[in-house]
Amino acid sequence: MGREFLEFLGDNNKFLTTAELNKFLLTIFLCGLIGAEREYRSKSAGLKTMIMIGLGSALFTVLSVKIGDVSHDRIAANIVTGIGFLGAGVIFKDENRVTGLTTACVIWIVAAIGMAVGSGYFIQAIGVTAVVLLSLLIFPYIENVAERRFTKRTYRIVKKYQNKDLDNYELIFKQHKLKAIRGKHQLANGIITGTWDAIGSPLKHHEFVETMLQDESIIEFDF
Repeated sequence: MGREFLEFLGDNNKFLTTAELNKFLLTIFLCGLIGAEREYRSKSAGLKTMIMIGLGSALFTVLSVKIGDVSHDRIAANIVTGIGFLGAGVIFKDENRVTGLTTACVIWIVAAIGMAVGSGYFIQAIGVTAVVLLSLLIFPYIENVAERRFTKRTYRIVKKYQNKDLDNYELIFKQHKLKAIRGKHQLANGIITGTWDAIGSPLKHHEFVETMLQDESIIEFDF
């Protein structure tokens, strides 16, 4: 009995080694940094979720090496499939807008970071974490700058048809320096309806709306 117990203690496969402990600690640190950024922005997947995803991926990767006698990549390969279902759970569609895509992508990358650490590719995991953090911190500011210059809005104008279509309004778009893309136009019972997708700065959109509100021939105006 004592001999079997000593053999059990000497079996490294049954205990957490120092190398494995270091992998798990590094995973917690790297995924925790990304999770903290998501938590700060009040996203659906925050600090705890990112750490758990990273740790789970790292553990599965370590186990795939320990118990995968024939093929060491069988368990790790299924992490990619499984994490896809988890990422799909944070994507929502609200009217014409889809939210959660960035968080879903981050979940996918966090799993990859956990796999990289679990398989011993520490430099790659640290490098990807740095790139992800820079992207999450810098890109929102770039998007805000782009949105201030290239805001997209949809306009719908309804008025009585008076032997002319709505081409005159396209000239008004140009006067206000808005790039208008013509959408669906229809004529029914003497009423003509036109839609446009216009791109430009919020100030130009505001000026265009003010001009349209002064047009008494318009029956309906959606903006």
